[in-house]
Amino acid sequence: MIDSGAGGDDGGRVEVGSASAAPGAVDRGWLTVADLPTGGSERLPVVVANGAADGPTLWLTGGVHGDEATGVAVVQDAVAAFGEGLADLAGAVVAVPVVSPAGLRRNARETYYADEDPNRHFPDADAESARPPELQERIDARLYAAITGDSPADANDVPVETAGTNAAADALIDCHTAGVGSEPFAIRDRVLYGDRRSESEAAALSADLGRLVDAFGLPVVREYPAAEYVEENLQRSTAGAVLNEAGVPAFTAELGAPSVVDDALLDAGVAGAVGVAVELGLLELEAVPQSVDEPGGGVEPAPVEFPVRRFRGPTADVSGIVRHRVAAGDAFDEGDVLADVVKPAGEARATVPADRDGYVLGRCEGLAVYEGDPIGSLAVRDDGDLVAPRDADEE
Repeated sequence: MIDSGAGGDDGGRVEVGSASAAPGAVDRGWLTVADLPTGGSERLPVVVANGAADGPTLWLTGGVHGDEATGVAVVQDAVAAFGEGLADLAGAVVAVPVVSPAGLRRNARETYYADEDPNRHFPDADAESARPPELQERIDARLYAAITGDSPADANDVPVETAGTNAAADALIDCHTAGVGSEPFAIRDRVLYGDRRSESEAAALSADLGRLVDAFGLPVVREYPAAEYVEENLQRSTAGAVLNEAGVPAFTAELGAPSVVDDALLDAGVAGAVGVAVELGLLELEAVPQSVDEPGGGVEPAPVEFPVRRFRGPTADVSGIVRHRVAAGDAFDEGDVLADVVKPAGEARATVPADRDGYVLGRCEGLAVYEGDPIGSLAVRDDGDLVAPRDADEE
């Protein structure tokens, strides 16, 4: 079961960085995560909405990729909605709308700290490196410590605004966007067992996760199989680390396309966050503001009834120009042709068939494909287990 009874130790006050909210109050502040070479600090904006009564703590994060606008807006508007109903809130909501200010400043997925995904550097006790952690890894570790209620490994060397937190998460929603024209969906990670937890503990954690993902209301897409998941370092994403390292239910919401706010999916994301709060016991169903939609409202259900997982593919066997035959939201059967590959003048070169049943989440961007390039982001039939061993030799 998900623990409840969160809240600050100082008379119910909840503190994250410089934000400090007494029961029945909202406060805004900063979580300082790094010094800048030009002076000043890299700070993450924090909002704490502390309910009038004790209860669980829900964390909302967005903007770990700096161009994913709808995710930032969902976190901002969701915590504002919770803040308007503090008398009905039993617990706390902690929001970090912009996890990557350095990405936001350049409106880009990556930061200028390093030309790599900032969402692959959260703690993993099994990660091995011969070099000291670089800046993005240190920033992610400090945010992770705030989310989990742990002290940063370098607590003696970081500002008090980082170390002063007492709002360990009971659940986390990390808000993202996917590709251009992408369908919205929620990602349910597989829970890994091994050194961290037993198989039965993983099953209990996965059951808690499933309740929250379902409460969010978007079509659910399971994450990649365990071996691919670890190979892609997804256990070091925000939600992946909170789930599989800390053992706290956490998931990722993919809310359409990047760069601009999609108002319809903004409303769906806020409704989903409120739905999760109801499932957690933070809010009674009768207390949900009338302005908030039903979770999943306005979003088309998945066009298939079987469970699905993420799959990037199928891949082209030849180079050329891709011409898609299917669009986001279209269902397909194994063997259906999803795209053609043609020469620049239009002559046919090859077809790209589906090798399993599923539906299209979105097309890969661009016209040119090389041999081995995927042509789409798909949700394909998944018969795998929701809990899996971290290492193959543990099966």
